[in-house]
Amino acid sequence: MSYYQRHIFFCLNKRDGEAACADQDAQAAFDHCKQRVKAAGLAGPGGVRVNKAGCLDRCAGGPVAVVYPEAVWYSFVDKSDIDEIVEQHLGQGQVVERLRLPPEVGR
Repeated sequence: MSYYQRHIFFCLNKRDGEAACADQDAQAAFDHCKQRVKAAGLAGPGGVRVNKAGCLDRCAGGPVAVVYPEAVWYSFVDKSDIDEIVEQHLGQGQVVERLRLPPEVGR
């Protein structure tokens, strides 16, 4: 068994003159996710780890986050999207299809 059951990585990258997740308030989404994971009792060993990341190279779909070990990429708009990811994917293992980033979206 892995130390954590799942990791979620949020791109918080900032680019000068180019689209970037930081321009779309990715930090607030990260902060909200951390708070929700902790409040749901999912944080810590055997549970979920919420991580900051630099550029994940999927800028065109930003803001983005990825959940491992499933390697499911998400794009999100607001806190309710983050709540849905926490409740369904991180809490129950159910992928939130409506927020899934299409595989062809890159930089």
